[in-house]
Amino acid sequence: MLTLTENASTIVKTLVDQTEAGDDAGLRFSQEDPAADALVVTTAEQALPGDAVVESEGAKVFLDETAAAALGDQVLDANVDQSGAVQFSIIPSAAPTD
Repeated sequence: MLTLTENASTIVKTLVDQTEAGDDAGLRFSQEDPAADALVVTTAEQALPGDAVVESEGAKVFLDETAAAALGDQVLDANVDQSGAVQFSIIPSAAPTD
């Protein structure tokens, strides 16, 4: 399942707090256009039926079926650039070592 870095958790909480009210609100990743490779990121009052829910340090991320499959066991990171825009990035999770 997708995990969030500390930066991503903080930024997700900030984005959601600025736009949505309620304890169930979160950031939703979905694929609006099946022909497009990109995922759409929006704030949401709550998860939709069928969404996978990832919680980390108080941040909630909702993944539709396509996003959950695409992001799998990866790590979500986020940063804010100099202009104030949020940049999300996906980092492959480290392979377990024996």
